[in-house]
Amino acid sequence: MEFSIAVLSGDGIGPEVTTEGVKALEAVGQAFGHTFNLEYGDVGGISIDRHGTPLTPEVQDLAGSADAVLFGAVGGPKWDDPSASVRPEDGLLQLRAHLGVFANIRPVKVYPNLVESSVLKPEVLEGVDMVVVRELTGGLYYAEPKGRHETPQGWTGVDTMRYSEAEIERVLRVGFELARGRRKKLASIDKANVLECSRLWRMIATRLGDEYPDVELEHVLVDACAMQLVQRPSRFDVIVAENTFGDILTDEAAVLSASMGLLPSASLADVPVEGRKIPGFYEPIHGTAPDIAGQGIANPVASTLSVAMMLRYSLGLTEEAASVERAVDQALDAGHRTPDIAVEGTHRVSTTEMGDLIADAITN
Repeated sequence: MEFSIAVLSGDGIGPEVTTEGVKALEAVGQAFGHTFNLEYGDVGGISIDRHGTPLTPEVQDLAGSADAVLFGAVGGPKWDDPSASVRPEDGLLQLRAHLGVFANIRPVKVYPNLVESSVLKPEVLEGVDMVVVRELTGGLYYAEPKGRHETPQGWTGVDTMRYSEAEIERVLRVGFELARGRRKKLASIDKANVLECSRLWRMIATRLGDEYPDVELEHVLVDACAMQLVQRPSRFDVIVAENTFGDILTDEAAVLSASMGLLPSASLADVPVEGRKIPGFYEPIHGTAPDIAGQGIANPVASTLSVAMMLRYSLGLTEEAASVERAVDQALDAGHRTPDIAVEGTHRVSTTEMGDLIADAITN
C-alpha cells in the first residue's frame, strides 16, 4: 500500500526525534511492503527564520492533503521575545485548527522495567495504564478576545475561555468510546465550582453519560485530579479534559512513565476506531528541549510511538502499529536507555542508536 506523510520536524530536538520516528516508519515499509511518500516542511521557529511566518500556506496545504502528519516540536529561547508579533507556537495552533483535530489522545503507560527510573515509589505506579483525551481546538488557546493592551492604569492581558455545546460533546464522546473499549471508566475533569465553561462541561458530560450506561462516569475537579495523579494514578482509566487542563495534566502524568520522552500523542478529527482511516496529527508530548538539542541524547521513543499511533488510526495498519510497539518494548526490555531514563546497570545509548535498535527489531 502507498501513503503520503507530511513530516514537520520543527525546532530544538524536534528534527532529531522525528528522524528516528521516520526510521521506524521506513522499517515498517520494508518489513510489510508499504510505500510511505514523505514530504517535508518548515514550521515554528525555523519557518519564522526562513519565511517570516511560523506556518506558510504551502506547508498548511501540505499537511491538509497528506494521509497523516508527523510533527516534532516548536519554540525555543531564540523566539521568546514577548513583544514579537508572531511566535513559533502560532504555527502549531494554526495547524490544529486547519486540520480540525479536536481530540488529542495521550496514552500514559508505565513500563515495568522503567519503574526505577520514575521519581515515584514503585507501589504507586503498579497497574498504571490510562489514556488522557485533551480537547485541542477550543478554550483559552483559541477564543477571542485575546491580547495585551496598555491602559492609563498599566498593561492588561486578556484570554478568553469559551466552549460551545457541540465542541464539548464531541470530545466527551471520544472519551466515552475509548473507555467503552478499555476498563469502562471515564473521569471527566472540570472546575465546575468556579467556571461557567466547566459547569456547561459537567452538564453535557452527565447528559451524554446516559447514552453510555456501561461506562462508569465520574466528575473530578482539576485540582483534585492533579493530586490523585501522583497519589493513586492507577485509579484512572480514561480522562477527558478541556484544552488547558488537559495540557497541564498530561505533562504531570509524564512523570509516571519516568520521562516525557516516552509519551506519544494522536490528534484526530473523529472518534478513533482501530482499522478505520482517520486523517490525524501525530507528535510526542514533549517540547523542543533546547538545553539538549544537538547533543544526540534526546529520547526518540515518544516520536516512534506516535508513528505507531499514526499507523493504527490514520493508515489502518493495526499489525504494523503493533510491530513498532513490540520493537520499543524489545529495546527497553534489553536494557537500552537514553540518558533521561538511564539508571545503573542499563546500557546508555544515543538518540540515533535507540532509533537503530527499534528499526532493527521491526525488520528482524
